[in-house]
Amino acid sequence: MPHPIDRRNLFRTSAAAIAAAGASGLLSRPATAAPAPATDLPAGATILFQGDSITDVGRDRNRGQANDPRSLGNGYPMLIASGLLRDHAEKKLNVLNRGISGNKVPDLAARWQAECIDLKPNVLSILIGVNDIWHMLNGRYEGTVKTYASGYQALLEDTMAKLPDTRIVICEPFVLRCGAVGDKWFPEFTNRLEAARRVAADLSLQRVAFQEMFDEAIQVAPPEYWAGDGVHPTLAGHALMAETWRKTVDL
Repeated sequence: MPHPIDRRNLFRTSAAAIAAAGASGLLSRPATAAPAPATDLPAGATILFQGDSITDVGRDRNRGQANDPRSLGNGYPMLIASGLLRDHAEKKLNVLNRGISGNKVPDLAARWQAECIDLKPNVLSILIGVNDIWHMLNGRYEGTVKTYASGYQALLEDTMAKLPDTRIVICEPFVLRCGAVGDKWFPEFTNRLEAARRVAADLSLQRVAFQEMFDEAIQVAPPEYWAGDGVHPTLAGHALMAETWRKTVDL
């Protein structure tokens, strides 16, 4: 079983500030699947990040090579890659980012063969879902919770069939109540979050609890500190995501 994560160590703040925020309960929940340690990754293993703008974060899409700072973007994939390459130099890992701003589950499916299956990642990390509701609220998409869940599950089942040896990590979609995120987002967003959790559980895939993480983080600093518009993380938010991802995935 995975070791529990003490999230108190994720927040670089004083013990007094944490206590004042009531953060004494910032303890992790166990992941849904036992992680494989980095020692189990073969030399030259590929780690692929997929998703929307939260994963894209301004990456240069004309530069698709592994471990290239410009192709990794300016967010949590870059921070994770930096740590992995530092800590596991002997593995000669290849870290790729293929997140595309604005993507929803159907957009992933449309480009999945070339930008996931053909890359044959050893570890595949997916963060998708916020646009499936945001575009619906803006009148640009008619997807429902049901189509989100069924489309996501179909995509994952196809991936598991074609890449049976790939370790798949499901990152929770998340929002914080600030900026663009108000009452109209709920309960629609919560329903999609719960759908993502069900899909991960049904397929026995590991889950990175980003929503739970941010729910705890706002006990230490206000929502705007972690994600100015409620959707896109700040530098602090991306750093927290990167550390939580690594601790959960155990890489």
